[in-house]
Amino acid sequence: MTDRPPEPRPRGNRLSIVIPMLNEERGLETLVERLRPVLDATGMAWDIVFIDDGSRDRTRDLLRRLNRQDARLKAIALSRNFGKERAVAAGLQHARGDAVVLMDADLQHPPEVIPQFLAQWRAGYDVVYGQRDDREADSLPRRLFSKGFYGAFKAMSGTSLPDGAGDFRLFDRKAADAMNRFSERVRFNKGLYAWIGFPSTGVTFHVPPRFDGTKSRFRPRALLRFAMDGLVSFTTMPLRIWSYVGVVVSGLSFAYILGFLIKMAIFGGGASGFPTLIISILFLGGIQLISLGVIGEYLGRMYEEVKGRPLYIVDEAIGLDQPAEQQSKPLEPAPVKLRQVP
Repeated sequence: MTDRPPEPRPRGNRLSIVIPMLNEERGLETLVERLRPVLDATGMAWDIVFIDDGSRDRTRDLLRRLNRQDARLKAIALSRNFGKERAVAAGLQHARGDAVVLMDADLQHPPEVIPQFLAQWRAGYDVVYGQRDDREADSLPRRLFSKGFYGAFKAMSGTSLPDGAGDFRLFDRKAADAMNRFSERVRFNKGLYAWIGFPSTGVTFHVPPRFDGTKSRFRPRALLRFAMDGLVSFTTMPLRIWSYVGVVVSGLSFAYILGFLIKMAIFGGGASGFPTLIISILFLGGIQLISLGVIGEYLGRMYEEVKGRPLYIVDEAIGLDQPAEQQSKPLEPAPVKLRQVP
């Protein structure tokens, strides 16, 4: 998939890899062993920025040791678990490469695909995303849920998400800088990746099993919350839907009343009975509660944004020069210079 044909141009020679992680001590060294030869073969100056998102195992200790062994292996340790979306934001804000590759730590994003990303980048694409060639590793309910969500997201927001694409992708420097301009607290990164635009293309890859044989940590409740965040962050259609529902319900109620009056005038008779009244009250009450819940979702997100808390808090910077107290501040847009009129 591509937004528009690329325009080849000179590229830089510095590559950064961003890897968010949570409790990955068992696979961290294996990941580095897989990455090193691939990155060395690119001929580029490279570094890796690990984001420890509040791990409770020995992940941070291993990151310190790896940095002592190789200064190119850097890390940011967050003060607690802020979630993957914010960990990704932390990594992109600390990556300094001309090209930035974002990938997971569980080796389901094969490092051997990175040279293909770089080839497309040098061809002129500013965003190169990995596309899974199948979803056999996912359960049938999750595949159906994902398909339904992507269809609903495109219909409501007008933004199309590439099929099978996730966080495994490459950003040109200007695309990474564009991502760093977002300071919103409730983040749906897949939507943000598509929203920034820029020429983009996909690279197909096969998803191997997790290195430790375990399954994804995502749970149905977390997936549902993630989907809700995505829809609410990119569209107000759910609010408008309940306006339409209100119009339809009012129309049906008016038609029912009109029919009842006609029946009374022609055939006579009394009210339809107590069950009809109870059903009507319960139905309308349910509609009102659901609509209030949708409004509450938007108000809750507005509340999060108004508080203005930082996206994340850095507890320790490993191998990075920037002071830790400055690293949690979102990047501000460049000021607009106004031309003075004499």
